[in-house]
Amino acid sequence: MNHETFFENLELLADAPNVVQKLREMILQLAVQGKLVPHNQNDKQALIQLENLKIEKKRLIKENKIRKSKTSPIKPEEIPFQIPDNWEWVKIGEAMNLINGRAFKPVEWTSSGLPIIRIQNLNNPEAPFNFCDFEVDEKFHVRNSDFLISWSGTPGTSFGAFIWNRGHAILNQHIFRADLFGEEYNNDYLKFAINSRLDEMIAQAHGAVGLKHITKGKLENLILPLPPFEEQKRIVAKVDQLMALCDQLEARQHEKHEKRILLNNAALDKLLTAPTPGEFAQHWQRICDNFDLLYDAPETVGQLRQAILQLAVQGKLVAQDEGDEPASVLLEEINNEKEQLIKDKKISKVKLFPPIKENEISYKLPDKWMWVRLGDALLKITDGTHHSPPNGPKGEFKYITAKNIKSKGINLSNITYVSAKVHEEIYNRCDPEPGNILYIKDGATTGIVTINDLNEQFSMLSSVALLKNPSKIYNRYLLYVLKSPYFYSLMRDDMSGVAITRVTLTKLNRALIPLAPFEEQKRIVAKVDQLMALCDELEAGLVQAQTDGGKLMEAVVHYVLAE
Repeated sequence: MNHETFFENLELLADAPNVVQKLREMILQLAVQGKLVPHNQNDKQALIQLENLKIEKKRLIKENKIRKSKTSPIKPEEIPFQIPDNWEWVKIGEAMNLINGRAFKPVEWTSSGLPIIRIQNLNNPEAPFNFCDFEVDEKFHVRNSDFLISWSGTPGTSFGAFIWNRGHAILNQHIFRADLFGEEYNNDYLKFAINSRLDEMIAQAHGAVGLKHITKGKLENLILPLPPFEEQKRIVAKVDQLMALCDQLEARQHEKHEKRILLNNAALDKLLTAPTPGEFAQHWQRICDNFDLLYDAPETVGQLRQAILQLAVQGKLVAQDEGDEPASVLLEEINNEKEQLIKDKKISKVKLFPPIKENEISYKLPDKWMWVRLGDALLKITDGTHHSPPNGPKGEFKYITAKNIKSKGINLSNITYVSAKVHEEIYNRCDPEPGNILYIKDGATTGIVTINDLNEQFSMLSSVALLKNPSKIYNRYLLYVLKSPYFYSLMRDDMSGVAITRVTLTKLNRALIPLAPFEEQKRIVAKVDQLMALCDELEAGLVQAQTDGGKLMEAVVHYVLAE
């Protein structure tokens, strides 16, 4: 398959992951390898152009207009790929003179004057300028069509070549202005050539992980292909044509994705507004039958999971059973259980919470359900210690914080420990047992909730709340209620804290939850588990499709580049 055949059949790979980005990279590689346009033997040989570069550089050095660069002869091991016979290799330092920008201090920035070109102004046209209102050496001035190379910053976002087109400005440090020796390079082609070698630039850069620099000497010794000048112009025209094709493909992908979002939202809305379990089943089946039309990436399945949880807490997921004991009777049984535990001194008596007002109710529940305050429904709601105790890699009892709480259980990969004495003080107040609910109530991960799956005592920090459910509230039903969009939104509303957001125990206690009959709770959990398993299968299918598409795209690109 040659590259022309590849681009003619581009639609076949349109759904591969990052297809447009990979296409753009491949186009640049084909361009600088001499595989994008036909060669013309009548073109002036690049060897002559290379000699012209050397002659011009010698003249400028002799006239003391530039300094001699420290470039070494090109070694065979430096050549990254084969180029056509009538092309040549040239080092950047033999093709241009690099002039670094001025090292402006922040105190020198002004609100008016000539704009100062910083790295963010190259990468983001919307980035604001700082200005300079005093006289600066002419060598730091930049005008339209000047060639710039960013040589410092974050790999993947900062390095690269640019053609300046935003008017008269002043150059900041960390950016070179490249003054070309003569007219042997087309600026647009040169930009492609340098940007196709960014990996090499970054590999030679030094510095910290987040901020790297490539020295002037290393950049001057980076080699670039030099095609005949007329071929450079043909390459630029072809690249522009193919990049426009990429733009069209990207636009079609975006339009297709937007349409899928609209279809998906409409389908989910019908699920959420289904008045009966029977109608819900019909709409659910319609989603399953048209899954490939509604979802195009694994992450989009998350919306479906959220819709399932919302339906669960609305009482629309399973059919109601006339024989079920109503939630009002259930609440009486819960109160009896709490009174007995208080008598046995296993839990403490808590104050009564205010009656539920009509304006607190978010939606209508089925007849046998009822709204209850979380603090009235549960045996205990508390949190861990409010004073972080001494903890480390060794100790008698595990010390659990928000970082250990994950949706599928407690993660012990970065666990620390506390002493028996410290644990006893914490556990007297906050005593998590297997099957209890653990809810992150402080920080960025607030709302993550799980069931305690550890068969041992442990201590907790106050960033995690402990919720003990009575025997008549199924812990997995409570888990799904707390995971639902309804409850997440309820807790996030007016969440306290500025630097660290948090949900207070008072807010948790007063929060309303929908209480279903106990037998229906079990049916809801079974149905949610079944539908979530189906979501897992659908998600896995999308992941596999993406993986296969990515591998196919990589293989085709490798084949086309290797030709």
